[in-house]
Amino acid sequence: MEQVNGDTLAAARKVIAVHINYPSRAAQRGRTPAQPSYFLKPSSSLSLSGSAVERPAGCELLGYEGEIALVIGKAARRVGLEDAWSHVAAVTASNDLGVYDLRWADKGSNLRSKGGDGFTPVGPALIPADAVDPAKLRIRTWHNGQLVQDDTTEDLLFPFARLVADLSQLLTLEEGDIILTGTPAGASVARPGDVLEVEVGTLDGSPTTGRLVTRVEEGTTPFADFGAGPKVDDVQREEAWGSREAAGLPAPASVLTPELKAKLESVATATLSSQLRKRGLNNVSIDGLQATRPDRRVVGLARTLRYVPNREDLFKSHGGGFNAQKRAIDSVNEGEILVMEARGEKGTGTVGDILALRAQVRGAAAIITDGGVRDYAAVAGLEMPTYFANPHPAVLGRRHVPWDTDITIACGGTTVQPGDIIVADSDGILVIPPAIAGELVEDCIRQEQEEAFIFEMVKQGNSVNGLYPMNAEWQARYEDWKAGKSND
Repeated sequence: MEQVNGDTLAAARKVIAVHINYPSRAAQRGRTPAQPSYFLKPSSSLSLSGSAVERPAGCELLGYEGEIALVIGKAARRVGLEDAWSHVAAVTASNDLGVYDLRWADKGSNLRSKGGDGFTPVGPALIPADAVDPAKLRIRTWHNGQLVQDDTTEDLLFPFARLVADLSQLLTLEEGDIILTGTPAGASVARPGDVLEVEVGTLDGSPTTGRLVTRVEEGTTPFADFGAGPKVDDVQREEAWGSREAAGLPAPASVLTPELKAKLESVATATLSSQLRKRGLNNVSIDGLQATRPDRRVVGLARTLRYVPNREDLFKSHGGGFNAQKRAIDSVNEGEILVMEARGEKGTGTVGDILALRAQVRGAAAIITDGGVRDYAAVAGLEMPTYFANPHPAVLGRRHVPWDTDITIACGGTTVQPGDIIVADSDGILVIPPAIAGELVEDCIRQEQEEAFIFEMVKQGNSVNGLYPMNAEWQARYEDWKAGKSND
């Protein structure tokens, strides 16, 4: 096979990069674009395998992203999807390097953060495009010998031909131009002394580009005072490393603290409902569902998933691969509750045994769907409760397209937003706005104390007249009773 050399780099007048294209990366970022978006990298950022790249002086976050690069073989302008791949001469490995320290000054262009010299190594070999199926390629990245990225092009959000056709609508792709096609999950941060390797090949392992090798060095020339200098914060650290945990950052504080969760678990659902009603919140219950574990009570933060009515062309584009349903299941965290909007459609399943088990393994507190459940016996046998409308044997695609996640949805007659607090048991399912949860539960605790006193007084033979609700006389007796209880 032909090797990438200086002539290859010299022929590239443009380097165009795609932001998000792999479902695994979209799940990691928490957003799935409906259309591809792009940015330019200067051709001066190109380098060969074996080259070194500087982490600029004063910078902390040199990010790497293993990618498949397309090399344009003949000019493309306003080409169609069916013809687009014929304009690609070859594929090779690339590494979309960038410093997150400079993103703050880029205003979205990525010019300074991703345009540095050596920030786009490519190679070492070119695989002829007509020798491979673009939907059956594999990309792998190693960081100091450890495999950190391993994915295929089978389920890309935007197949390669679509990228070529889309770009050609507005600009001419010229012979030698390079398109970087996105990175899968696993991209992270490299430090001086690290070695990065990227390899692209077919699913069966032949042909392959061989490993694209890049060594990281520490830059020694500081930025001048007249330009924007490096600046990072924890948001950039989290994005560069891929997660707060990987970046060594503490987990974000949750409104649902262990103390608040324990208090919410201690009060009756009926009490919570009455206090919500006192605050004018009458439409906060998810109605009409049954539970696989009516003996369990769960409290957790909502994650959301929306299904739209099935349309065959949309199911073809959104229903397969690592779709929104699978992304939601595979990203639910410990103690969270996945709430699904299925429009009350009972004629198909919205979750089955394998995905429900995956949610349980990830630590989900519950699944709530106002649609059907497949594999009911297996789902009911899990420790994790599932709240659902009915069992149904049909698969998802009969009535639904999994559409998007972590948005405001409707479920069981009420609105649920990501981060809402869900309380569910055999008495019902309530949605609690997190901003009022603290004061709400304190009022619930007070109400249940009062009701415990009233219950005791009625048990002793007292009339409910003036006692329920308490008048001033009974209120004074209640205060004495409560004081006595606190002294016990």
